[in-house]
Amino acid sequence: MLKTLQNDQSPLTRVDRLDEIIASASKIIHGKEQELKLALTTLISNGHLLIEDMPGMGKTTFVMCLAKLLGLKFSRIQFTNDLLPSDILGTNIFNQSSGKFEFFKGPIFSEAVLGDELNRASPKTQSAFLQAMEERAITLDGVSHTLPKPFFVIATQNPQSQVGTNPLPESQLDRFMMKLNLGYPNRRAEFELLRSGDSREQIEGLMPVLAPNEIFEIQSQVKNITVAPALVEFVQDILSASRSKGFELSPRAGLLLIQAARGWAYMHGRRMVLPEDVQDVGVATLVHRLPSQNPQDIQRVLQEVRVP
Repeated sequence: MLKTLQNDQSPLTRVDRLDEIIASASKIIHGKEQELKLALTTLISNGHLLIEDMPGMGKTTFVMCLAKLLGLKFSRIQFTNDLLPSDILGTNIFNQSSGKFEFFKGPIFSEAVLGDELNRASPKTQSAFLQAMEERAITLDGVSHTLPKPFFVIATQNPQSQVGTNPLPESQLDRFMMKLNLGYPNRRAEFELLRSGDSREQIEGLMPVLAPNEIFEIQSQVKNITVAPALVEFVQDILSASRSKGFELSPRAGLLLIQAARGWAYMHGRRMVLPEDVQDVGVATLVHRLPSQNPQDIQRVLQEVRVP
């Protein structure tokens, strides 16, 4: 369970609500508490999440469960090779009665968006989706349309060995704060999953723990978590160490690492980022920015850099 602040009247006491979300979701998504914590950290850090795994590993259930507990308006976009950008973003349609074009919003205009099997779409559709995700707005026929706040995207992709996939370019992968692999459940978790059967009824019975306006407030509070100069230098040392090994992590990777560490500190009831916060989120935040996408490469860098 997450730590909570005691006898504190500040807004940080909302960490116990995040703790409740983890506990409730763990009753449906068995054996994935760490992944749930990282996903929530991504949300409160105002980032987006990428999940890569084989079909049937519970990626959609994972997202739907979180969206329900967070009280977010949820939409799912199933990516296929014939999906068009307008199918995601929306389109202008001429209204004969008014004599004007009217904008009809696409499914991306939700607070929580599941982009399922993103790498099955064409590069053009991928680009339109990821650009909107980054800018949190779309522009159509010269008119800008702002996406909701909060706005949280969880995209899933199948391994590139799967038939019909189009790998995401490095520049697009860089738009995601974290990347997770759910992996196979352990034996006990798989037993509970097989015994409980279809989880959709369980998800429907969940009650929201937070409201969208509370999530937006938490995101604002996370930005104010203190990061000491020595901690910034620690992140710089991680970037330098990676570059010396040929990984060439960018300054944006460092910015997102600090942002994610702020969210992790908040999740654990702290007002200051500690080196272990950086280490705890380091692999999930940096692995997809490496050409190898090998978690062990990042783990070695984190272990070698001296902790301040």
